Amino acid sequence: MSRPRIGITTSYEHDYQMLHGAYVRAIEQAGGLPLIVPLLDTPEAAADFAALLDGLVITGGPGIVRGLIGSLPEDLPPVDPARDTTDTLIYTAMEGKPMLGICYGMQFINAQAGGTLYGDLTQQHNGSFEHSASRGGQDHPVRLIPDSRLARIFQQPELVVNTYHRQAVVDIGVGLRVAATSPDGIVEAVESVDGRRIGVQWHPERMGDSSAALFEAFIAQCRAD
Repeated sequence: MSRPRIGITTSYEHDYQMLHGAYVRAIEQAGGLPLIVPLLDTPEAAADFAALLDGLVITGGPGIVRGLIGSLPEDLPPVDPARDTTDTLIYTAMEGKPMLGICYGMQFINAQAGGTLYGDLTQQHNGSFEHSASRGGQDHPVRLIPDSRLARIFQQPELVVNTYHRQAVVDIGVGLRVAATSPDGIVEAVESVDGRRIGVQWHPERMGDSSAALFEAFIAQCRAD
């Protein structure tokens, strides 16, 4: 059986596209064939590239400005317009196919659906603990919402996850629902009602076997669709 072809978006800084190898390894180990999404400028190019893919992973990244409430903090630069353009084009071209958003990727999916985001959750969400590892944030539990697709994937009510984000989802976008929350009330995962889009605020590609089920379920969905 051939491997589903999975597009993986990249970071973009100073004319360089960059990608942490953990994303590629996670997709390959789960049974997918990783394909790096190049920088794209036109809907036509995005449509042609999307035709090669069975699914899409939108990776972590810098600050999202679409749907932003407040301002980005000094330690979180805004996304480069070239990456934002590429991510938007490939997201649009992949409509109807399975997508997995990770950290920035989850926030991106929510913003594309008309949702909103805090610029800096520790400043804007009363009672929140620190969610950025670079600011001293620690691994923490998240509660999976019963009957969510995410809960069915992991078959348990709670996970302990890593944490690397400064922004956080406020209002949920159209067609999405909350799939997990942290003890301080921060949205930690969203999913589409039809189950084709899942976004998680943590970085499962850096968690080894404890998050392997997420990638395995994603690849299985890409193969089935």
